[in-house]
Amino acid sequence: MNKIVTEKAPHQSPGRVDFAMQGEIAVLTIDNPPVNAGSHAVRKGIVEGIQAAQAAGASGAVLIGAGRCFVAGSDLREFGKPLVWPELPDVIAALEQAPFPVVAALHGVALGGGLELSLGCDYRIAAPATEVGLPEVSLGFVPGAGGTQRLPRLVGRSLAIDLICRAARIPATRAHDIGLVDALAEGDLQEAAIAFLKERPPKRIARNLTPPNEPDEVIEAAAAAALRRGKGRPNVAEAIRLVKASAGDAQAALADERAVFQELRLSADAVALRYLFFAERKAASVDGLDMSAARAVTSVAVIGGGTMGQGIVRSFLTAGLPVVLIERDETALAASMAKIAENLEDQVLKGRLDTETADARKAALSGAVDYSALSGCDLVIEAVFEEMSVKKDVLNRLEAVLSPEAIIATNTSYLDIDEMAADLAHPERVLGLHFFSPADIMKLLEVVRAEATSDAVLATGLKLARKLGKQPVVARVGEGFIGNRIYAAYRRRAELLVLDGASPQAVDAAAASFGFAMGPFAVSDMSGLDIAWAMRKRQAATRDPKARYVTIPDKLCEAGRLGRKTGKGWYDYASGKAQPDPDVADLIEVARAEAGVTARGFDTQTIQRQLLAAIVNEAACLLDEGIAQRASDVDVALTNGYGFPRWRGGPLYWAYQQNRAALRADLGALAEAVGPGHRAGPVDGILDQIEIPQEG
Repeated sequence: MNKIVTEKAPHQSPGRVDFAMQGEIAVLTIDNPPVNAGSHAVRKGIVEGIQAAQAAGASGAVLIGAGRCFVAGSDLREFGKPLVWPELPDVIAALEQAPFPVVAALHGVALGGGLELSLGCDYRIAAPATEVGLPEVSLGFVPGAGGTQRLPRLVGRSLAIDLICRAARIPATRAHDIGLVDALAEGDLQEAAIAFLKERPPKRIARNLTPPNEPDEVIEAAAAAALRRGKGRPNVAEAIRLVKASAGDAQAALADERAVFQELRLSADAVALRYLFFAERKAASVDGLDMSAARAVTSVAVIGGGTMGQGIVRSFLTAGLPVVLIERDETALAASMAKIAENLEDQVLKGRLDTETADARKAALSGAVDYSALSGCDLVIEAVFEEMSVKKDVLNRLEAVLSPEAIIATNTSYLDIDEMAADLAHPERVLGLHFFSPADIMKLLEVVRAEATSDAVLATGLKLARKLGKQPVVARVGEGFIGNRIYAAYRRRAELLVLDGASPQAVDAAAASFGFAMGPFAVSDMSGLDIAWAMRKRQAATRDPKARYVTIPDKLCEAGRLGRKTGKGWYDYASGKAQPDPDVADLIEVARAEAGVTARGFDTQTIQRQLLAAIVNEAACLLDEGIAQRASDVDVALTNGYGFPRWRGGPLYWAYQQNRAALRADLGALAEAVGPGHRAGPVDGILDQIEIPQEG
């Protein structure tokens, strides 16, 4: 076997392509561990491999990946630098110009430039477990090597718009159904690809195909949905425009696509999203932690079958783990089990699950009211009422029945895990796994390292997060950990803005126009005002009596206005939608009078910058205390769990981009508004930790 590429220039990424002849079929094997990123060396190796195949008189060629996947995408480290020949379109041109058909043999994943590379081949054969997708829109740009042109010519424009703009990953079985993959290989993938070529299929160049006919209204509906979901970001609009252009001249559209890609890959959105891409991978690690110490988790249990417990159960079932659900009595257990089954059936009705998968998940779930049912579990997570005495009782009961190696996790949102585990004989087995509701949907998982948590248990928590498809962020013990502590400061600033003269709807509108998924008061209504109310009552004894305290949310709770679940909160939901309520406006006026506040106006920018200042300041405080390991972890937490707009990179990345004098002025205004008890975080020092992807 020959190695087509072995050299590595200083500006190049590593990798090689191995060339071999299997009879009259050339086999080009991409070898760039761990995920075969499409580096310059790989691209050059493919071009030279095709040339070697022609010289050897090959009748066809197979392009396959070594190791665990085909190609997981282009090397993002190259994206901020000038690209050098051969770029990916040059590689695809070589595949199309080859006098013989080329088959892409896909396994693991084929994503981004990897999928575009396969689209440049004549045919695609995939192992059934393969996943394919074009994630470029989620990174701030558009596919730049024909993805917006070849994909719609195979699957249709409306479906291509949806897949590209959602940055969707779909299984090979689905890709086969829609015509993206030509065949599924049940046995040896390389042998299947060679056998396919021995049938002498003709050249079939995707760029020369005509997209399937579709009604214009279907395409426009897909475009409107994608633009709405993508919040009108420029790259989403451009992706839609380019896919629509696939009905015309391919050469012109491909040139247009490449020009748009080259412009957008250096845009502010793309740089921020690349920062976040690397930050998310870093957040899944702890400096100095030996991940090889992680234990196997093959069976789990959940204590508490409420809304959060049910979501955690569904998350484990989705990951293929058998689950035992423990409830306080048979009635509560039956109700929780029925709701989980109902959710699975609903997913089948909506086409998100097939019946076989849903039935398998139901079979993997068992329920009990006796803790003795947990004896064989590797990990148990409690999701009971947020009360220290209740949680301590649960943990003590768990220690009595679990094996010494079993891990005990708590889903607490705020409470001190060190105190929770203080009475245990083996507190080193305890950690926090803080899910976000709905637990099977939300990506963020705070993995909380208590004082006694062992390295092996922490490593196991991080490994489990990946198995669950979650984005982990490691936190130390502290009130609210990372996310809820910052969000509490954000919510307090929002409430002070209302006390000082802004309306709840003006604050929510300002947050939404900045890019938050929802404003703080709409979020409170959705999650329930009683959650934060319980926290405030718990903290009342230690609150600084001189601190400015906003009584408005307490008065709402006392009036039974707990949010959407009671039909009224900050807003009225009688119509089914959030509507301003005169009763709330009256209540706010009373609170202002009691506090001696004369209302004043706030413009949108001031509201936005004060909300951001509260977030940035609290983030600096908790980083200074060691609650979070690194500044970028805060950005990962806020973008994955709290609706912070991803294209802004996260709050600390955003702050890094701001004029420092203007930011200090915002922080000064924050301190003045909060008043006694305010702590100014070391923002300048924290922002110096931000590592921006190198551009140009």
